[in-house]
Amino acid sequence: MSQRYKPNVTVACIIHATSQDKYLMVEEWIEGEQRFNQPAGHLEANESLTQACEREVFEETGLSLNPQGLVGIYQFSASEDLAFVRFTFFVQLDDMPSPAPQDDAIHAAHWLDFEQIEAKQSLLRSPLVLDCLRDYRHHLQQGSAYPLDLLNSDRLTIAPKSKA
Repeated sequence: MSQRYKPNVTVACIIHATSQDKYLMVEEWIEGEQRFNQPAGHLEANESLTQACEREVFEETGLSLNPQGLVGIYQFSASEDLAFVRFTFFVQLDDMPSPAPQDDAIHAAHWLDFEQIEAKQSLLRSPLVLDCLRDYRHHLQQGSAYPLDLLNSDRLTIAPKSKA
C-alpha cells in the first residue's frame, strides 16, 4: 500500500510598493546558500490561511499588514519526498516602509524591482517565487485578483474529537 501524500501547506505574500513598482523580498541563508523569497512560511495548527500570512509577513519583515487578495494556489514538488501547496497573497502599498525582520533566519529584506528579482532567478528559494510574481503582474494588468472570501479562512472550524 502506498503512503498517503502529505504536502506541506505554506503561505507567501507579494508586497508591492505600487508608486515605485518595487517588491519586498526577504534574504535568507539556507544550508550556507543565499536565497531570496517573498515573506513565506508554513501554516500552523488552528490558524487560518490569512492569519498565517499576516504572521509570516510580520515575522520576516516586521510589518503588520493584512492581505488584500489571493494571487493563486500552487503545487510544487521539491523532491519525491518534499512537496508543497502554496497560497500566495498580495498587499499593495503606496510607499516602501522600512522592514525590520523579527525572525533570526531572515538575514535582510530588500525592496527590488521585477527585473532585479528576475536577475536573481538562480538565488530564488523556488521557481514559485517568480511564477507567483508573474501571475500577480498579470492580474494587475487585467485589473483582477481572487478575493479573500474565496478561502472561507475566517471560518476556521476545529472538529470535535471523536470517541474511539
